[in-house]
Amino acid sequence: MPIHVEPGTIVLYSDVACGWATLALHRFYAARAEAGLEEEVRVDHRLFLLEDVNAFPLPLDFVSGEVPVFAELAPDFGFQRWQGKDADWPVTSLLANEAVHAAKAQGPAASEELDLALRRALFAESRTVSMLHEILDVAESCPSVDAHALREALDDGRARGHMMRDYRTNRDAVQGSPHFFLADGTDVHNPGIEMHLEDDVPVVDSDDTEAMARLVRRAAGR
Repeated sequence: MPIHVEPGTIVLYSDVACGWATLALHRFYAARAEAGLEEEVRVDHRLFLLEDVNAFPLPLDFVSGEVPVFAELAPDFGFQRWQGKDADWPVTSLLANEAVHAAKAQGPAASEELDLALRRALFAESRTVSMLHEILDVAESCPSVDAHALREALDDGRARGHMMRDYRTNRDAVQGSPHFFLADGTDVHNPGIEMHLEDDVPVVDSDDTEAMARLVRRAAGR
């Protein structure tokens, strides 16, 4: 079955712990704001769980090699190498991703804010976002998120079943994190970026900085 996308919505399959998805979202939100389409185009976050796909935790040394690339492509985001102890690096992103999906019950603004704040906490602030207290502390900083309601949703696990069913159902249709799906039936993986690996370090071959602006306009039907 094709992935259904409501008009005015972009479905994004990604992982909170994916730096490429974080870069893409940072650019997407900037392009959306520049176009004045914040209320016309919303992100419906879906899970593409890298630790399950790869069957191992996201390696700290691999991410450390990626971060300088992200920092060069988006110097205003605040990307930096992990500043904490190696042992504090989150070995799972499942609970953080679940929190984003639980926040959907509070509206699209809540899930968008929490998702980006968790990514910033991981990639710019070196916080262990696998831990419940860190996730809730991040939620407290999001104006659109009711952190108390989020805690209750995480305590009883109400969002996980739907999140995982959608992930299992659509995993094979997703090329990787990030993968954007639009209401007109089009989709694109990691928009604007062409890259390859050299000794496990990403090398960007081309970077189309207008790709996100086109994606936003297409999602808005313009």
